[in-house]
Amino acid sequence: MSVVSNLGYLLVVLCLGVAGRSAGLLTETRTDLLTTFAFYVALPALVFGSTASKSLDEVLEPRLVVGFWAVLFLVAAVAWVVHRRESSPARRSVAVVQSYHCNLGFLGLPIVDAAFGGSVTAKASLVLGVGALTQVPLTLAVFAFLTDTDTPLRTELRGYLTNPVLLSLVAGLGAAALGVSIPGTVSAGLGAVADLALPAALVAIGASLSLERESVDLPTVGSVLVVKMFVMPAVALLTFWALSADLSTTRAGVLMLAMPTAVSTFVYATELGGDADLASANVFVTTVASVVTVLAVLQFVG
Repeated sequence: MSVVSNLGYLLVVLCLGVAGRSAGLLTETRTDLLTTFAFYVALPALVFGSTASKSLDEVLEPRLVVGFWAVLFLVAAVAWVVHRRESSPARRSVAVVQSYHCNLGFLGLPIVDAAFGGSVTAKASLVLGVGALTQVPLTLAVFAFLTDTDTPLRTELRGYLTNPVLLSLVAGLGAAALGVSIPGTVSAGLGAVADLALPAALVAIGASLSLERESVDLPTVGSVLVVKMFVMPAVALLTFWALSADLSTTRAGVLMLAMPTAVSTFVYATELGGDADLASANVFVTTVASVVTVLAVLQFVG
């Protein structure tokens, strides 16, 4: 499919999730099952299949890791300054976190795979792994510093260390390093499961999106939207250009960093003392806006 077709597909499937929830077909239980399948089955299959089939030198690109970290921490610093005058710690913590925390897994990797595939997907899998190791601790630190939460952070850290995406990335890189040949039938099976990652994730996200208009703080939502969906991709483009990264590295890094706010940030906000209504609104607005902004980013790197 073309880039435009891919983005149109994204919007249609996302809307199917919203429609399914409105019609009562996607209940909370069914949505949870779909999310579980995407996170524990489809995404790990995509990560392992994309990395195990490539040479280690092709996947482990230092500029990709350095560029990702540079953009992430720079945008987090910008968000800290932009949202410094928020009226409450609960609102400020959510605004800061959702200005940098990208939806790398449910949207980023499947979209990169649909748009480019091959070595770009393999490098995007590395970004997903590095992002899981970086974004989550940073987000937990922001909530711990700004809010008064009773939730043990140790529990959250234990959960992210057993992340199936991280485990599948380690397995894939190990297979690539050892030159393990994946049997054709296994590779085909992994590919079939991996192809379900994007539609499953999009339907689950669509069914989870909600927007309570009476509780929306438009200036705050607008500032999060600008930083996350416009400033972050622009900074990513400039960073990878400054690092003289090759085309596949630039595509993987910029597109992954151009993703909307992760749905998981709503969960963190709910559990760690953040403003859950604001978090839900930010997820909704950035996800819908990504249909347009991701298309614009693809015009630069595609």
